[in-house]
Amino acid sequence: MNTKVIFAATLIAVFSMGYYADNTVAFAQYMGNVGSEGQTGKYTLEEALKLQRLRIELVEANPDAGSGTPMLGADGVFGAAAISAAVFGSVAGALFLKGRSGKYAAMGRG
Repeated sequence: MNTKVIFAATLIAVFSMGYYADNTVAFAQYMGNVGSEGQTGKYTLEEALKLQRLRIELVEANPDAGSGTPMLGADGVFGAAAISAAVFGSVAGALFLKGRSGKYAAMGRG
């Protein structure tokens, strides 16, 4: 098949998906729209400061709890990286070793 046709179809698909996609934007750093009396969409600034103070007090009261992200556990960041490196590394090693021998290996290399 002609590569220009495939390229054009891919571009049309990408642009049409972008056009028809949901136009939702996340404004996570904002609390909402400010009203005429100073209130925000979700809660006031004083309520937000009170919640932040409460969170800080809870963290100071439980210093052993950590952030909640197990870094060295098997279900944590480094554990997942080590497991995926072991899996993909073993697959790559097996393919490398199998590629050195066989029907299509170059003559004189093993």
